[in-house]
Amino acid sequence: MKPVAIFRHAPSEGPAYFATCLERHSIPWTLIALDSGVAVPRDAAAYSGLAFMGGPMSANDDLPWIAPVLELIRDAVRRDMPTLGHCLGGQLMARAFGGEVTRNRIAEIGWGEVRVADNAVAAEWCGALEAFEAFHWHGEIFSIPPGATRVLGNAHCENQAFALGKHLGLQCHVEMTEELVRAWCRSGRDEIERNAASTGVQQPEEILRDLAPRVARLHEVADRIYERWSANLSRGS
Repeated sequence: MKPVAIFRHAPSEGPAYFATCLERHSIPWTLIALDSGVAVPRDAAAYSGLAFMGGPMSANDDLPWIAPVLELIRDAVRRDMPTLGHCLGGQLMARAFGGEVTRNRIAEIGWGEVRVADNAVAAEWCGALEAFEAFHWHGEIFSIPPGATRVLGNAHCENQAFALGKHLGLQCHVEMTEELVRAWCRSGRDEIERNAASTGVQQPEEILRDLAPRVARLHEVADRIYERWSANLSRGS
């Protein structure tokens, strides 16, 4: 089986629990660290799927790797290869599929409920789940691309996830681990303080409250989503 390519855009935003899920199912993966200068592959032929993690930059920034990433996503779609995006990754997918990325009316940082949309596509990805507590850290949002379907949403961000066939773009974070949450609270303390007036931003003390059970519940949701996504990976060589 060809590996899943996981694209990292910042050293602090690696694959985390997503890699754990892949390994549990004996799915090989390889890290493409764009943050360290690794070139974007010319095409997706060497992989069984593409997954894009988060990052502090904007999907609209004039960075040298963004245009090649958008074209790589389109190449994966042409090859009928599953793509998956987390936060920035979901925004890159939205742009590649013809959607837009814009500033949200407020920043959203910390834990917050998202609701599963009332449609058949959302039910395919989330089963009988109606809502869950997700982790958030974003100031921008994506529109639902043409032909795609809203899967998740909440009061602060109408579009928390979309699906287009076997492709899933997430605005919220389901890949979090306890260690990753703690690390982001340390490194992002200044950003939290700058946005403290936002009703969508929690202080570190609240983010870290009951962390272990919160992460454990999130992993149950992530298992469902990642297994649904992985089921479409080609098992051929």
